[in-house]
Amino acid sequence: MDLQGEYVYPTLSKEGDIIIGGIFPFHNSWEISELVYLVNLDFRGFQYSQSLIFATEEINNSSSLLPGVSLGYKIYDTCRSTAMTVRTVMALVNGNEKTVLDEPCTKPAQVQTIIGDTYSSPSMAIASSIGPFRIPMISHYATCNCLSDKRKYPSFLRTIPSDYYQSRALAEMVKHFGWTWVGAIRRDDDYGNSGMATFTEAAEQLGICLEYSLTFFKTYSQEKVLRIIQQIKSSTSRVIVGFLDDMDLGILLRVFFEHNITGYQWVGTEAWIFDPVLAALDEHSILQGAIGLAIPKTTVTGLQDFILDINPLKSAALFGCKYTLPNDSDDTKVCTGEEKLSEIENTFTDMSPMPIFSNVYKAVYAVAHTLHDLLGCTQTCPTKKQPDPFTFLEHLKRVHFKTKDGEEVYFDENGDPPAKYDIINWQKGEENQHEFVTVGLYDSSFPAQNRLAVNMASIVWVPVSVCSESCPPGTRKAVQKGKPICCFDCIPCAEGEISNMTDSIQCEQCYQDYWSNHHRDECVKKEIEFLSYEETMGILLTAVSIFGAFITITIAIIFFRYKNTPIVKANNSELSFLLLFSLALCFLCSLTFIGQPSEWSCMLRHTAFGITFVLCISCVLGKTIVVLMAFRATLPGSNVMKWFGPPQQRLSVLTFTLIQALICVLWLTTSPPFPFKNLNYYKEKIILECQLGSAVGFWAVLSYIGVLALLCFILAFLARKLPDKFNEAKFITFSMLIFCAVWITFIPAYVSSPGKFTVAVEIFAILASSFGLLFCIFLPKCYVIILKPEQNTKKQMMGKVPVK
Repeated sequence: MDLQGEYVYPTLSKEGDIIIGGIFPFHNSWEISELVYLVNLDFRGFQYSQSLIFATEEINNSSSLLPGVSLGYKIYDTCRSTAMTVRTVMALVNGNEKTVLDEPCTKPAQVQTIIGDTYSSPSMAIASSIGPFRIPMISHYATCNCLSDKRKYPSFLRTIPSDYYQSRALAEMVKHFGWTWVGAIRRDDDYGNSGMATFTEAAEQLGICLEYSLTFFKTYSQEKVLRIIQQIKSSTSRVIVGFLDDMDLGILLRVFFEHNITGYQWVGTEAWIFDPVLAALDEHSILQGAIGLAIPKTTVTGLQDFILDINPLKSAALFGCKYTLPNDSDDTKVCTGEEKLSEIENTFTDMSPMPIFSNVYKAVYAVAHTLHDLLGCTQTCPTKKQPDPFTFLEHLKRVHFKTKDGEEVYFDENGDPPAKYDIINWQKGEENQHEFVTVGLYDSSFPAQNRLAVNMASIVWVPVSVCSESCPPGTRKAVQKGKPICCFDCIPCAEGEISNMTDSIQCEQCYQDYWSNHHRDECVKKEIEFLSYEETMGILLTAVSIFGAFITITIAIIFFRYKNTPIVKANNSELSFLLLFSLALCFLCSLTFIGQPSEWSCMLRHTAFGITFVLCISCVLGKTIVVLMAFRATLPGSNVMKWFGPPQQRLSVLTFTLIQALICVLWLTTSPPFPFKNLNYYKEKIILECQLGSAVGFWAVLSYIGVLALLCFILAFLARKLPDKFNEAKFITFSMLIFCAVWITFIPAYVSSPGKFTVAVEIFAILASSFGLLFCIFLPKCYVIILKPEQNTKKQMMGKVPVK
């Protein structure tokens, strides 16, 4: 049927005080150039129109809403043609129509509001045309996000959520199922392109990658369709997001079957996911397991009965019959007028799109409530005058009411209703037919983390669709060169770094006192290292220190027991006891180096070591000088011993020791040693050590000890051959030789030893030098006292002294 002509006519109409326009597709069409050809009936359009009529009649029969004011309607067939849609809208707006063929034009019959269109692209054309006139347009099914732009479409409203919410909901749902590598096919028009653009943006924010995004339209050539097929076949993703309508997918199903494109998880929009006609066309289960969003199920009391209660004379096409004249040769079945809708099954009798019918119903009621408020209706409406479009539009945007079934209706600042969706899963029923099973819901009014709720146990077939498998904790994602972010390699975290979640994009550095575990998924406390009393090395060094102190005390007891014997008296017993006391302190001061460093132990260990060793060396130096002076005193006329008698010996020891004490005091007051966490030597350990504070102070202490030891060694070396049976000088020489060798070796070992071994080296040097002094100086005397008492006599002591 060619619809080209100067005028268009309403398919259904009724006069009233205020007219509501309706534009619905009663026929499918095929457009060629500027001609529009009707192909077949679209029963959905009849259902939408019946919903509008039902709402209008219900309002006219209401005593509480618009009392005394009758609503009329003019409903046009758009034939799914954008051009036809615009022409019908112009007829509604201008009243430029003919109601009866060959009659002159009637007076203009402007409408208060237009309900429709069903699709986004025609709605955009209409909204941009009538927007300047501020004539409201309320769509029940046009979901394109672009229609929310009030600068372009100031008078457009809708009772179905915008694709902005649907696209984001689809992206969140895809992410919820773990699909990060998906393909997409969209309808090549405003609905598909806008919806897919929003989906792509949301998907990128959620870390989802599109392997491909293809366009399709029903007029595409076979070559274009084959390119789509080739792209899908060559892809690795197993999920396809379909921003299509039912007609598009119906065409593609046949092509997919021919090319064996099966086994994919489809994700659908409300345009097709709940369509029983499409489900019936899917004979080969290509869409089996499809999941998507649908307008929530709802009911409008009485609407279903009203839609099905039609006059067979007006709807013969529903029953596949016709009314004929006698002698008509057509073989088509003749209508009897008693056909029953309950006995047939087609799109018209299918009530699954009731939520969309409800959207038409709510649109009419939104108009009625706005009129009721504007006209100041109470018991009756004081005027039946149609409000001016601008005032009416502004009030319509702010309308807020509840339907008789309790559903709340209002528009946001963009003219959109709140977004709520059911999540639908296609499952096989008992007769191997598709069933639409609700497995979850999405509500945009909820907090972001609670908007999506899915019952995973109810879903049939949720495959894996990723470019790369998830990176486990302990690794990070590294995007593969030249590929989307969803294609990545899993790189183990470096030492000291962790990732404690799956698919981490970076490894986190552990805090200073922590280190990564073996799996690099947790920061654990670093091992703290110091020379402890509990470990083997600490126990051994402690035992040796105590043993050294014990031997020293034992020797002191022996010397005290035999203090009046010649060998003890001949070697300056007072300095010997002082030396033994200082050696015991040297052994015991090594214990201050063991254990966890503290502020007091750090200051004590170095100062105690420095002072006790100087006391020790001072005593040895005093004994060496005594030996030299004693030899000088045997010379005729020599009175040197009176200048280095016991008082001078004590004073020299005290002076040498006080100098070291002064150095230590200066060190402790300027920059004392302190406990320090060394994090640099080992990455995985913390070395607890005593930082020197002032390196100058530490080396000054060691240098002073070294100077005294060197002086003592030189004097002892000079006196080593003096004629004395028990010449202490040669024993002192040996002890100083050991002492100097130990501490000269100590310096490089101390500098190069790591961690607790630095402390162990220092303790070893203290113990070795202490034992060297103890054994070299006192062991020979103890040997004579204990094992050779016969030699411990004055006669024996003097027997080897040559006579001058």
